[in-house]
Amino acid sequence: MAQEGPCHALQAAQEALPGPCRDGCQFHAQHCPKGLGGAWAFKFKEPRGAKARTLALPAPLVRELRAHWRKQKKQREAAGEAWEDWDLCFPNSLGKPMEPRDDWADWKWLIKAAGVRDARLHDARHTAATLLLEQGVDISVVQEILGHSTLAVTKRYTHVTTRLTQDAAARMERALWT
Repeated sequence: MAQEGPCHALQAAQEALPGPCRDGCQFHAQHCPKGLGGAWAFKFKEPRGAKARTLALPAPLVRELRAHWRKQKKQREAAGEAWEDWDLCFPNSLGKPMEPRDDWADWKWLIKAAGVRDARLHDARHTAATLLLEQGVDISVVQEILGHSTLAVTKRYTHVTTRLTQDAAARMERALWT
């Protein structure tokens, strides 16, 4: 019995694509025949005149990313010629982009394992913004970390918590009564 390789899977996926789209179609995402032939396309979106951003990462995260890189290197070696180098931090086992459904499933597993309430993956950006504020990080720094072009967007991402209001009250107490 012949084994199906990545080429056979790609051919089957292309055959399963929907037919030509009507004008104004926006529902097929990466599978839309009017797109790039059903292929993924990665572009770094930069506002005009913007420079590349460099982010400072916490040391424990750097260690985790290095460990992940070493694991990925072993996956690359195991995949051999089947590996497709898309230069991704988190590809599938053959170097290609992850399926969004897999990423979603991993996220759901993580939040359940952590014992926190169910939330969308995008909600983690809001949580990060709020946690940075609670640590006393200036909101303009939060804006830079999240990559927002305006402070107004960042303000929509941050949420006032009990901890922040209690900290504000304590600061007022020190300013007025100490």
